[in-house]
Amino acid sequence: MNAVYRALGDPTRRTIIQLLRQRDMSAGELAEHFPLTKPTLSKHFTVLKDADLIQGERNGTTIIYTLNVSVLEDALCGLMAAFKINRRKSD
Repeated sequence: MNAVYRALGDPTRRTIIQLLRQRDMSAGELAEHFPLTKPTLSKHFTVLKDADLIQGERNGTTIIYTLNVSVLEDALCGLMAAFKINRRKSD
């Protein structure tokens, strides 16, 4: 789960997730939203894939990225549970 939180800790990667919540997108479509080089975006995609937050499927020369919603939901539920436990301790 640490890889997920590390991946979500970066604003660029959070924006990629927000974009993929709307629909699956190619690497090129995602790149249009950022003033970053392709190698820099590729590193962001790798971090998100390593955390299993996104999946990339090659279609010819294009990679289509899909959001793995279940992993994102698990991370958010875990985060919310941690806040509830900490809140109860401080009450």
